[in-house]
Amino acid sequence: MELKRTKLAVARERAVLVGASTEEAALAGESLDEIRRLAETAGAQVVGTLTQHRSAADPATRIGRGKVEELAALCRELQADLIIMDVDLSPGQVRNIEKATDRKVVDRTEMILDIFAQGARTSEAGDQVELAQLEYAFPRLKRMWTHLGRIEGGIGMRGPGERQLETDRRLIRKRIQALKGRIRANLERRAREVEARAEEVTVCLVGYTNAGKSTLMNALTGAGVKAEDKLFSTLDTRTRVCGLGEGRRILLSDTVGFIRHLPHHLVASFRATLEEARHADLLLHVVDASAPSAEHQMDAVMEVLRELQCAEHSILSVYNKMDLVADESHLPLLRRKFGDGVALSARTGRGLDDLRARIRDFLDRNSLTVTLEFPASDGRIPAYVAEHGETLSADYTDTHGRLRVRMPPRCLGVVRKLGAKVSRLRPPAETDLLRRE
Repeated sequence: MELKRTKLAVARERAVLVGASTEEAALAGESLDEIRRLAETAGAQVVGTLTQHRSAADPATRIGRGKVEELAALCRELQADLIIMDVDLSPGQVRNIEKATDRKVVDRTEMILDIFAQGARTSEAGDQVELAQLEYAFPRLKRMWTHLGRIEGGIGMRGPGERQLETDRRLIRKRIQALKGRIRANLERRAREVEARAEEVTVCLVGYTNAGKSTLMNALTGAGVKAEDKLFSTLDTRTRVCGLGEGRRILLSDTVGFIRHLPHHLVASFRATLEEARHADLLLHVVDASAPSAEHQMDAVMEVLRELQCAEHSILSVYNKMDLVADESHLPLLRRKFGDGVALSARTGRGLDDLRARIRDFLDRNSLTVTLEFPASDGRIPAYVAEHGETLSADYTDTHGRLRVRMPPRCLGVVRKLGAKVSRLRPPAETDLLRRE
């Protein structure tokens, strides 16, 4: 029987999960729990699991012939029609397992791409997901199309002909190029948007999927963005004004969540969306402190940040979901490795004032103290300082105003354009507020 793969969606299919790990047992268990959540997010009904630990992967099936036979028997017993592997498979491995089990096989990357496709709400996110899917599917065309033997042609078109597979490949190459062009245009647009906000202090939320970034965004800004207890509920970057108290503000951006073994081409496709993180003044690394695998999740986020060339940014760890933490014994280890950070609960509001204070402290330590002189009748400069800096002292005469202020260096060009004379610059103070290892 030849399998017909016409669709990648897994809506309410009965699935058996297969954990095929070469990692230590604890990590393998966490990974299997994660693939279960991914399967449920994608819409599958998980009816069984099968695990195997191997020192080396079998080149033909990844899990070996004996385990494949066991998997086939389990699928028949549970009437499963889908096999989800918690590893990435080669096209040949997928083909061999499908042939032996007579079931459709989806690997980890294909599962993640399916979830991203379901969650894409905007044309930009849709383009990025489609590009990643096509780049993943391109080397796997032989097992995904059922019309491979047909030769196109007819009267006036006979000759060598062109196999349908080659037609599909040519069309996909053309579509990939078109998508890359559109994403490149989006990247340029994002870069212009970031440049237009050059005088604003920007802070970006990054973290593992379902760490609570959107909930924290809502708590800090009242943005009302969609927040669900679901993997990859946010695929688009949102930027909102965030008040810090004392009349100060920043621009806060939410981003797509990361995950272990995030497909490389998916990171590349979402580079435009992640442009906010690459240009942010400060990254808030949000972690689910209640997760048993919090350390491994934070390691995975740092790996993606390194790939995005963001790992050298100023990073403040935010230990979220503290209301769900029953045992805090693991927190000292996280703090030693990733920095003291701020412990809070975005859901209850506990610790939010501490986070605002730490961000203000970061701004102060990375700001310049300057004196501004300007006509007393010009209210634009004091208004700008009130929004983007802190007034330390003010002195007015009938004709002139003089403010001693603290503000980010990027704002000095703006106040000069507004007509202020800037003097008495002091270099930013050295800070040990944020520690990275």
